[in-house]
Amino acid sequence: MAFSLIKDKPFTRKWFIAYSLIIVGAFILASSFVFFITPYKIVPGGVYGISIVLHYLFNTPVGLVALCFDIPLTLIGIKFLGPRFGIKTVVGFSLTAVFTDTLTFFWGFDPLVKGDALLSSIFGGVLAGVGLGLIFKSKATSGGSDIVAMIIAKYTKLPLGMLMIYVDSTIVLIGLLVFKDWKIPLYSWIVIYITGKVIDVVLQGVSYDKSLFIISDKHEEIRDKIIHNLERGGTFIDGKGMYNNAEKKIIFTVVSRRELAILEEYIHEIDPKAFLTILDATEILGEGFKSLEEKVTK
Repeated sequence: MAFSLIKDKPFTRKWFIAYSLIIVGAFILASSFVFFITPYKIVPGGVYGISIVLHYLFNTPVGLVALCFDIPLTLIGIKFLGPRFGIKTVVGFSLTAVFTDTLTFFWGFDPLVKGDALLSSIFGGVLAGVGLGLIFKSKATSGGSDIVAMIIAKYTKLPLGMLMIYVDSTIVLIGLLVFKDWKIPLYSWIVIYITGKVIDVVLQGVSYDKSLFIISDKHEEIRDKIIHNLERGGTFIDGKGMYNNAEKKIIFTVVSRRELAILEEYIHEIDPKAFLTILDATEILGEGFKSLEEKVTK
C-alpha cells in the first residue's frame, strides 16, 4: 500500500507563514541544544536525548545522529499510522539537525552559562518550548520518539500523552545509566517539564480570563449585572440540586480578572450564599474574545 506525504498549496500566504514558523522554530530549538542542553549532558527525551548520549559516547554529531533517527522513524510512522506526517514535519526536523550541527561548528561545545546547569536547564527548556511551539503552530509535528508513542498507542489503546512521558522518561534513564550521575535525569526532567509548559503558552497564548459557574437564587439579577454592567454574555444551564432535587439555574460566563472582582463583590451583596466555581481559562475563542477564524487562519 502506497502512502504519500501531506502537502500544503505552495507559495500562498499561509504557506509562507507556516514555513517561516518552521525555520525560526527550528533555529531556536537548535539553539537550546547547542547553548544550554548538550554541554551539560542533559538528556531531554526524544531523539535528541539519544543523540546527546551517543555524542558523549562516540563523539558523533548531535544533529546528524538525530536526523538518522528521525528519517526511519517517520517512514515507519507512515507505514503504521498512515500519511499524517506532512512535508513540514520532514523540513522541521531536517532544519533542526542542520542548525544544531552548524551552530556547534561555529560555537563549539561550551555552555553559554558556565558552571550553572540549573539555569541552563531552565533556559534550555524555555527555548526548546518556544522552538517546538512555533513548529507545532505550523501544523507540523516533532516526529522522532513521538511516533514510537503513537504506534504503541494504536496497538495498546493506552493514552498517547502518558506513553510519550514513558518514552521520554526511558530515554532520560538511559542517560542516567550511561553518565552515572543522578543530576542528569533531574535536570533533564526540569527541561522536559518547562518545555511542555512553554509549548502550551506558545500555542494557546497567555490568558488572564476566568470561567465562572454561578449557582444562585438571584440568577436574574446576576444576569443583568453581567450583561449591562460588564457587557459580557453567558449561558443559563438547567440543573438540579443533589441534596433536595431543587431546580437550579446555573450561570456560565467568562470574564477578566478585573471584572471577576466586580462580579464577586456584587454577588456577595445580593446573595452571600451563592456558590461560585472559578476556573482559569487557558484559551477563549468566540464573540467578545479572539475569534476561532483568527486563530485558525493566522
